[in-house]
Amino acid sequence: MDRRSFVHAGLAASTAAALGGISHGTASGSVHTPATPAQEQPPVRRARIRQSVCAWCFSGMSLDELCEMAKDVGIGSVELLSEDQLRVPAKHGITCAVANGPGGITKGWNRIENHDELVAKSEALLPKVAAAGIPQMIVFSGNRAGLPDAEGLKNCATGLRRITPLADKCGVTVIMELLNSKVDHGDYMCDRTAWGVELCKAVGSDRFKLLYDIYHMQVMEGDVIRTIRDNHQYLAHYHTAGNPGRSNLDDTQELNYKGITEAIVATGFKGWLAQEFMPRGDARTALAAAVRICDV
Repeated sequence: MDRRSFVHAGLAASTAAALGGISHGTASGSVHTPATPAQEQPPVRRARIRQSVCAWCFSGMSLDELCEMAKDVGIGSVELLSEDQLRVPAKHGITCAVANGPGGITKGWNRIENHDELVAKSEALLPKVAAAGIPQMIVFSGNRAGLPDAEGLKNCATGLRRITPLADKCGVTVIMELLNSKVDHGDYMCDRTAWGVELCKAVGSDRFKLLYDIYHMQVMEGDVIRTIRDNHQYLAHYHTAGNPGRSNLDDTQELNYKGITEAIVATGFKGWLAQEFMPRGDARTALAAAVRICDV
């Protein structure tokens, strides 16, 4: 199941649970006790970087519940939302930093035969994303399935150049996510920063950039801070998660997120950094802790 299917399935189930009177749950759907009044107070923030959270990781609660929890802990966006969800965060006084785009992780822009369908869906979706005030739409390369990387890059560029003029007109940046092919997404093509940067150069539009997933690139490459410093002009968005395990940002994982976030801010970055980890233990506690760590 890809993230898009995960979101729809999880949020639908959790909405039904919410109607039955169940309080906020963890990522596994279990119930925890309501937060104390002290927990309800948003953290004091310096706001040098804007933080978001990916909805699919918190599928044990409804989207409305997640928006309220995000707002309470100082997060300004809930992202990776589908077309029918795009305006939900605004009802809670926050936004959506990234909309789901057409296609999926395994079937993407690296094959010419996919282009007509992906372009048609992009042309229908981009104006709606813009109308909802959302600045970015995510896309994926697709899996290799025997396709050489150079050919896949050329194909991606050919297809993406068909939608960047409309993206520019709409004021929406199309972002392709860097994912690891070692642990989570075997055979995915856009699995190295250098490949993604070359694709940005081939597309040749400021309306196409990369989503640099820190967890995924730690798995594939390491050397995260140097990579960010050297390639920041091609990086429009960031995702987090602890490694190993894709869970909480805590002392059990190897990434120094405070140092990484400091390095991102030092590049002059004005976009969003999104928490995309599977919470272990109480979901609210894990999310609030991650916000504090990255709030440099």
